[in-house]
Amino acid sequence: MVSRLSHLTIDAHDAYAQSVWWSHVLGYTEDPADPNEPGHEECMIFSAAGATRLLFIEVPDVKQVKNRLHLDLRPADGDRDTELARLLELGATEVDDRRLPDGRGWVVLADPEGNEFCILRSVEEMQG
Repeated sequence: MVSRLSHLTIDAHDAYAQSVWWSHVLGYTEDPADPNEPGHEECMIFSAAGATRLLFIEVPDVKQVKNRLHLDLRPADGDRDTELARLLELGATEVDDRRLPDGRGWVVLADPEGNEFCILRSVEEMQG
């Protein structure tokens, strides 16, 4: 017997705003039968196939220290630098640039509530 991951839960000050922001980042959608609304204390978004789910839950305290768990994102289309520009335009904040001169590495970003995540090179960049 084993356990399966149901969903990843992320504490949030504003669950709805976080679910909307991450939906734009990941291309995820909400459940049409249970739509997320402003003021909801729990908001879930789903990958296109529905296999991956993120649940944002409102908590009263704000993030204070570095995440113990974070998301590593890989561009589905295009390259890391183009995706980095898109994420910054959406409201991400650059925390640390770990790109190397040879193209390897990543950039550490934070979402609008300060949760860190990384943007990696695309598969095409890694193979090229």
